[in-house]
Amino acid sequence: MRRACAALLLTALSLGTAAPAQAATYRYWSFWDRDGSTWTYATQGPSVSVPSDGEVKGFRFALSEDSADASQPRGTATFGTICARTPARDGQKRVALVLDFGTPKDAPSGETPPKLRTACAQVAEDATTAEALAEVAKPLRYDSSALLCAIEGYPGAGCGDEISKPAAKSAKSDDDSPSLGLWAGAAGVAALGAAAFWQSRRRRNA
Repeated sequence: MRRACAALLLTALSLGTAAPAQAATYRYWSFWDRDGSTWTYATQGPSVSVPSDGEVKGFRFALSEDSADASQPRGTATFGTICARTPARDGQKRVALVLDFGTPKDAPSGETPPKLRTACAQVAEDATTAEALAEVAKPLRYDSSALLCAIEGYPGAGCGDEISKPAAKSAKSDDDSPSLGLWAGAAGVAALGAAAFWQSRRRRNA
C-alpha cells in the first residue's frame, strides 16, 4: 500500500509540472514550386531540383516553425509575364523565379528587406534551380550543409537562425500557487493514505 501511495504521489507531481514542448521558430529562405496559381513547399532543395523550361520557382524569406507554417512567396506573376522579354534559345531553358525578401517583421535586426522581384533565368537544359538562381540573383550565400543563407546578399549574416524556443508552461500561476493538477493529485494521495490507515487499524482490531 505504501508503494502504491508513493507511485501515485510521483504521478501527481508529474501532472502538476509537465507541459507539452513548443516548437522553435526559425528565420530562413524557403523554396517553393508553383503549379498554375498554387504554391507548394518544395520536396527537393534548389541544388537538387532540375526544373523544366517554363516552370516557376519561388523563394521566400520569413519566420516559421516548419513547412506547414511557412509563408508562401507573394505576387501573381506568371511564367509568361516574367519571361516575356526573354526569347527561347536552342539548347537552353527559361526558369521564372519569384524572389520574396519578406516583410520588415521578418528581417534581422538592423536590416531592411529588398522589394519582391521576379527574374527570368536562361540556363542550360540540365541546370538546377540553384544554378538558375545564381544567374540572376548574385551574390548567394550557403552554409557548409548547402543550406541557402542569402539571396543577393540578403540577409547580411546568419543562416536558418533559431529566433525563439518557448519554455514549457510553468506548473505555478503568477501568484506561485500550486497548479490544479498538483492539488488533484495530492488529494488522491491523501485519500489513498487515509484508506490505508483505516484498513490497517481494522486489521489490528480484528
